[in-house]
Amino acid sequence: MRVDRIKVGLVLLMAWGFGNAGVANLAAQQTATPLPSYPIKFGAFVARFDPGGTFTLQGQGWPALNGNWKSSGNEVELHMSGGPGGCDGPGRYQFRTDGKHVTFTVVSDQCQVRQIILDKSDWAPADETRVIPARTITRTAGARATRVATESAKGSWPSFRGPQASGIAEGQNLPDRWNVKTGENILWRTPIPGLAHSSPVVWGNRVFVTSAISSDPKATFRPGLYGDGDASKDRSVHRWIIYAIDKRTGKIAWERVAHQGEPLEKRHIKATYANSTPATDGRIVVAWFGSQGVHAYDVNGRFLWKVDLGRVDMGAYDIPTYEWGPASSPIIWNDLVIIQCDTQADSFLLALDAATGKTVWKTPREELPSWGTPTVMQTSAGPQLVTNASNFIRAYDPRTGKELWRLGHSSKITAPTPVFADDLIVVASGRGPERPIFVVRPNAQGDVTLAEGKTTSETIAWSRTGRGSYMPTPLIYRGLLYVLANNGTFDAYNLKTGDEVYRQRLPTIGSGFSASPVASDGKIYLSNEDGEILVISAGDKFTHLATNSMGELLMATPALSEGVMYVRSSQSLFAVGRKQ
Repeated sequence: MRVDRIKVGLVLLMAWGFGNAGVANLAAQQTATPLPSYPIKFGAFVARFDPGGTFTLQGQGWPALNGNWKSSGNEVELHMSGGPGGCDGPGRYQFRTDGKHVTFTVVSDQCQVRQIILDKSDWAPADETRVIPARTITRTAGARATRVATESAKGSWPSFRGPQASGIAEGQNLPDRWNVKTGENILWRTPIPGLAHSSPVVWGNRVFVTSAISSDPKATFRPGLYGDGDASKDRSVHRWIIYAIDKRTGKIAWERVAHQGEPLEKRHIKATYANSTPATDGRIVVAWFGSQGVHAYDVNGRFLWKVDLGRVDMGAYDIPTYEWGPASSPIIWNDLVIIQCDTQADSFLLALDAATGKTVWKTPREELPSWGTPTVMQTSAGPQLVTNASNFIRAYDPRTGKELWRLGHSSKITAPTPVFADDLIVVASGRGPERPIFVVRPNAQGDVTLAEGKTTSETIAWSRTGRGSYMPTPLIYRGLLYVLANNGTFDAYNLKTGDEVYRQRLPTIGSGFSASPVASDGKIYLSNEDGEILVISAGDKFTHLATNSMGELLMATPALSEGVMYVRSSQSLFAVGRKQ
């Protein structure tokens, strides 16, 4: 059974008898610990234990786990009937209780679903209001920001997927074919230590990349198409580093250790501790390392400021004990560093002064954890900051953080970044059952959620379900919307009408696709996790032109600048282009 989420549990309350009742009375109570007869909750799950010895455990999208229970001391034994395969045997769990809340820890259980939900789960009365501690954001100032001689913005690729996350840079004249082994059309290769899925960004003659270097020499991640939600066991001391690289030669111009210590959060086994792509405006470069803070340097490597957001916990919406780590990247707009931080506890948008790191505005959000990068779009209705998330896709005024509109019916897990072209906003997500694609007109106001059964409205140009991408961000190019699924299904739609142009299974899939498509000069570049980059002709007909192997795992999205494709693999940064 596919288990691509994570958690829910059971709860026990122990009544302790002290004083005149003595040891015999205590032992009697331990042989039949009373469980609460009222509903208890954990994440998306609700459980109920009947004093007669039966229990129910339910969560939306999960199989019902019903059966019998009995306890002895601080252990409970669960037996189920009619549950999923492999769950016929008993499950034994230790529990701790303060008389109201219960924590479970597995002793032995062959039932994978039950163990995923219950192990290390904390339960509370279903009617209890959750109290979320106030988040403290602290700033550390470094050198005073001064005017540096900024290079021209020509050829810049300043943040994830380039300007406005479009993924497009025309006039590159990139080769269709290259060969890492022979050096054909490989301008240079620079080894980058550590693990990182962050993408390169470019300004002037510098390429900026980040990495997290573990003190564990065996630290790794697991690529591929699978549904496991486990966290990596690597909690060793790390160094979080920003590199500035000369884009003409590949030589490292400078490197800075932004933080060193044990990670404050966990990461998914497919993720790293440096998932977020840095951002630059030609004056500063900003990197967000999750719970390790937001770090800003000028483009010459001088420390400017750090903002500590506290611990950020992103993971499965339904099983909070499964923690996956952050991936949303910062963006810079009009001297503001904007961050989307949606967590298990509190969620918010934050705008920092790029020169000082001081908070300009902060907007709370009622949201589930999310991983998409926000985008500021210059629309006919003015600038809009659009965010992808589970409860609502939202747009804000980037100058103030005021919400402009919201759209519901998205997936419970969201990663793709919103994109924009021809005055249409496209937002997609790929977790079932919804897997939606929404195409929104920027004149939207208030709640524009579609009525049940509707696919269009005055503000929704068109929408589809079952077709959204899980990880890769869609690409709008020359009037077509391209959507790449993790499993290698590649769709093309007419952007304005939503008509399907084609649906194609890619000829080379390997371990699947996490990187997002980029395009230039009528060609689209698709990078799979095995390090193979497919070159596809843009247009109404699918045409596969070439496949080129980088020889290393590839999770990051390439950057395009002045005739070169910068490809960040699991071990290296490559410059791919025609040799002069």
